[in-house]
Amino acid sequence: GIAIRGSDVDVVWINGYGWPMYTGGPMFWADTVGLAQVADRIKHYGSTLGGEHWTISPLIEELVAQGDSLSTYTN
Repeated sequence: GIAIRGSDVDVVWINGYGWPMYTGGPMFWADTVGLAQVADRIKHYGSTLGGEHWTISPLIEELVAQGDSLSTYTN
């Protein structure tokens, strides 16, 4: 991968794609609301809207099962 930390992704999304700065970026936001909540919403959208892009990544599933967060994940 190119990004080493979740904050690397946050910087790209805030500065390159217009993600709202006040949320801290998508990775920070996901940790703030909780990965379990994010996973639940992805499952909901996957079941109602369909499409491959609503498939939960194995990493998110693993972190939710461990009660961990993106900010503490090290690969």
